Amino acid sequence: MLFSTLNGLTTGSAILLGLALLFVFAFEFVNGFHDTANAVATVIYTNTLRPWVAVIWSGICNFAGVFFGGIAVAYAIVHLLPVDMLVDINTNAGLAMVFALLSSAIIWNFGTWYVALPASSSHALIGSILGVGLANSMMSGHFGAGVNWRKAQEVGLSLIVSPLFGFICAAFLLLIIRKVARTPILFTAPKPDTPPPFWTRMVLIFTCTGVSLAHGSNDGQKGVGMAMLILIGLLPATYALDLDASPQKMAAMTEAAEKLDDFLCLPGAADHDPIHHSGRIREILSAKTSLSQVEPGQRWELRSVVLHLDADARDWVETLGPKLSPKEQAEIKKWRKQLVAPTEYAPTWVLLAVALSLGIGTMIGWKRIVVTVGEKIGTSHLTYAQGASAELVAMSTIGLAVYGGLPVSTTHVLSSAVAGTMVANRSGLQMECIRKIALAWILTLPATMLLAGAFLMLFRMFTG
Repeated sequence: MLFSTLNGLTTGSAILLGLALLFVFAFEFVNGFHDTANAVATVIYTNTLRPWVAVIWSGICNFAGVFFGGIAVAYAIVHLLPVDMLVDINTNAGLAMVFALLSSAIIWNFGTWYVALPASSSHALIGSILGVGLANSMMSGHFGAGVNWRKAQEVGLSLIVSPLFGFICAAFLLLIIRKVARTPILFTAPKPDTPPPFWTRMVLIFTCTGVSLAHGSNDGQKGVGMAMLILIGLLPATYALDLDASPQKMAAMTEAAEKLDDFLCLPGAADHDPIHHSGRIREILSAKTSLSQVEPGQRWELRSVVLHLDADARDWVETLGPKLSPKEQAEIKKWRKQLVAPTEYAPTWVLLAVALSLGIGTMIGWKRIVVTVGEKIGTSHLTYAQGASAELVAMSTIGLAVYGGLPVSTTHVLSSAVAGTMVANRSGLQMECIRKIALAWILTLPATMLLAGAFLMLFRMFTG
């Protein structure tokens, strides 16, 4: 589908599109070899799987995870940018923004991998998005308006809480296993080149598989979101809407728009123009059975109307607060989901390209971070019980985040879980390594924000 739509682009725009998508796939590739250690460190250091078997299996599972994870996290990342910037993404400024944030995230990820620090790819991407948003607002004279702060708070809270959750839960799980299991071998360091007992080995392979699938489901979606941002900006007639959406989905969108307009007509929502929103949606879709029948010039307008209506509804819900009953809040949430469904999607080829980038990256360059996670967090060798506890908690935490549409850091959750098992086991921590990991955790957001902001200013000099 991509190649069939390139005829409408100039040579320069086609080159920009290819370069921008290459940046997205490069980010996912680096993400793959940067974060692989989170899934394979425990199975390698417990002799459960040989290193190359582990990384190939993890790569396959990361590939599959991109397809199973849905797209909620993808658009949670995209919506860190405010609506006004999202509807202006089809401009030179929008392209400069995409190049700046991806350049920043790739450089930081590659740099921390090079020095063998398990830093967070999620933090890097989110910091880069915040950086371009702030830099853009500063250049327009409205500093601070370039970020969707509500979504930033939501995402930031998930990034802060998830490592603490991983640390505490992994420590408690190890203590529970100690109470329940009466097999001493679970709590001793593995002998060189000796695999664990059969059932222990099965559990560790299961947790490696689970973390790999969860990582693909969560981190893969970030690349999907960036790719869609680029495609929507450069090829709005093709990608602004899901042209394959069913008639039922179209009808649900129109109905949801009318319901939300009625809701927004309550006293107090004076800034809202209900006639424009639902009326314009109904007008554009009149006598059409498919979104592909919408005039190419109107597809971007329809997307913009939908995004603005959804933003109005979100703001009004937050304004009313406790005045809404749980039933009303659930209905509004359902309407908003139906409204944006034809704008929040990803074609199969995008999922495939991102999945391949992440999966192939997973199989390359894994050793640096594996050594840090396996040898340098604790002062003693990882035991079977510690490995299983850490990965069970990481798998569950990331899986819950995917279900809730929240981006979390696989790196921080797993590293924190390993540290939690070391503390519970009274093994001790290598504080020098912990300080470096903590420093990377603290610096990632401000560093990527500054990098992305600087890149944006540089690229805007060339794009105008």
